[in-house]
Amino acid sequence: MALFAIGDTHLGFGINKTMDKFGENWKNHAYKIEKNWRENIQQCDTVLLLGDISWGMTIQQVIPDLDFIDSLPGKKICISGNHDYWWSSISKIQKLYTDITFLRNNSIKYHNIFLCGTRGWLCPNDAFFTPQHIKIYHRELNRLKLSLEYAIKKGAEQIIVLLHFPPTNDKKEWSGFLELFQCYPVSHVYYAHLHGQQYFHNSLIGEYKGIFYDLVSCDNVNFCPKKIFV
Repeated sequence: MALFAIGDTHLGFGINKTMDKFGENWKNHAYKIEKNWRENIQQCDTVLLLGDISWGMTIQQVIPDLDFIDSLPGKKICISGNHDYWWSSISKIQKLYTDITFLRNNSIKYHNIFLCGTRGWLCPNDAFFTPQHIKIYHRELNRLKLSLEYAIKKGAEQIIVLLHFPPTNDKKEWSGFLELFQCYPVSHVYYAHLHGQQYFHNSLIGEYKGIFYDLVSCDNVNFCPKKIFV
C-alpha cells in the first residue's frame, strides 16, 4: 500500500487533443502514463493527481479522460489545476466513480496522515503576476486554510499538502502559502504546473524550514507517478 503523485496529465480523449506540440517527450504521453502506471502501481495503492487532469471543458468532454484514469489500478485523489474548467461540476462527477475522490475545501485521511490541498495560484512578485491575480491568490489561500482546518478538527498530527501551482513565485520568495504551512503540522508539500527543464527549479525542491517540497509535474517525473510514501 503506497502513495504516489503526478500532475498535469493533460488528457484529451474527449476532445481529441494531444500534447505533441509541447515537445518530443510529450508525444503519446497518455500511453506513457498508462504503461508506467500499470508497471508500478497496484490496486491497493493510491495516486494523487495534482491538477490539469483534462483538457475537457464540460462533463461530457471530461468523462472519457476520467474513465481512462478510473481504469488504471489503485485509488485516485484529485485536486484542480488552472485548466480544469470542468471542476465546477465535480459534485455530479463524483457520483460516477468510487475509486476517484475530488479534494475541495476538506481533507482526506490516508492511514495516519491527512491530505489537504487546493489549486493554488501565482504568488506575488512572480514574473507573470498582475494586479488582477491578487483576488484569486487570496481566495486560494483561504481554500487551503479551510482544508487545513478541516484536518485539524479531525485530529491531524501530520499533513501532506497538495497544490497545482508552486507555493512560491519564480524567485522562491516567501509567500502566504509558506506562512500557512508553518502554522500547521505540514511535513510535505507536492505541486505541479511547471513544465520544461528550464522551469523545473522555479520553486522549492527539498527541505526548507522543516518541510519537504517536491515537483511532480508529468514531464518532471518522466510520465510516471512518483512514489512519495510507502
